[in-house]
Amino acid sequence: MILPSDDSGPHADLVLPCLDEAAALPGVLARVPRGWRAIVVDNGSTDGSADVARSLGATVVREPRRGFGAACQAGLLASEAEFVCFCDCDGSLDPALLPGFVRRVADGECDLLLGRRRPEGRGAWPLHARAGNAALSRMLHRRTGLRLRDLGPMRAGRRADLLALGLTDRRSGYPLQMVVRAADAGLRVAETDVPYLARTGKSKVTGTWLGTWHAVRDMRAVLGEPPVRAGVPR
Repeated sequence: MILPSDDSGPHADLVLPCLDEAAALPGVLARVPRGWRAIVVDNGSTDGSADVARSLGATVVREPRRGFGAACQAGLLASEAEFVCFCDCDGSLDPALLPGFVRRVADGECDLLLGRRRPEGRGAWPLHARAGNAALSRMLHRRTGLRLRDLGPMRAGRRADLLALGLTDRRSGYPLQMVVRAADAGLRVAETDVPYLARTGKSKVTGTWLGTWHAVRDMRAVLGEPPVRAGVPR
């Protein structure tokens, strides 16, 4: 169950893209910071994920168009708080860490903060997924000058900034496009270590070489896009 309100720091809306995560949702939603709104974006689940999320107090948004980016963008559009966070809802990442992310953004240390995944335990981050991530990090540096070690899904920023980026990718390239366009817009992008656990259930993307290849293909397409001048409020 989502914990009661706590006014000890800035609150945020937490976007949780979801496709058949009924088994992981109770544990994930139990770790949502107090006073935050969890927005579970159901991307076509057939295992009752939406009902589970709703029963545990989450706001459920349905996004019929399949794709990680489609789910994330639907959640961003449904958000209302000044700060918005994103996190996988497969149990691999701990939402309870996100108040620290938001605090750093609110304090002006950076504009977009990413969680750099540190695998804990056997099978937490398959070798092929790490290799693809490392290759993309190198290509990102060549494209933007950013020196990031990970393009992980846990992140936080101001809602107005993220909306102003005009993100268009609706598949696996969405997280990368957010970083690329943030850099093009002059936003300060940083990363911080977070523990990364073995997910509950099988990954729809990085659980296979084919899924990883599709993700890398989508992200390479993002890196090939010309710079877009985003109207980020400053």
